Amino acid sequence: MADTCRNKNKRFDIGFEKPNGTSGGDEDETDGEESDVEVWDTLSNSFKKAQAVLNQNRELIQRVNENHQSKIPDNLVKNVGLIREINGNISKVIEIYLNLSVNFLDTVDQRKRTGNGKVESRRS
Repeated sequence: MADTCRNKNKRFDIGFEKPNGTSGGDEDETDGEESDVEVWDTLSNSFKKAQAVLNQNRELIQRVNENHQSKIPDNLVKNVGLIREINGNISKVIEIYLNLSVNFLDTVDQRKRTGNGKVESRRS
């Protein structure tokens, strides 16, 4: 499992060598691996949240379509609320991806500044 995570996370190591051109000692590499796991967990959790909201929208859209096809006035009125909920969910997905992007860029920026794979917490 550790080898799989290490290989998968190597992409985060690109361009983040120490200033002297070395990759650092075992201690730095272990810290980098732990940070990579944290980064991957954050990415994974964000994608799961976004997917859950998108799945909910799929169900809402199906209900809107069913209501529309029924042509029953009460069902058509219900669509107004369902469409509002869909729009709210789209805003949630945008927020999830925005936060993901900002957090990822902060991590990359911090690694560039520290010159290693270790990520120091900037947010509380």
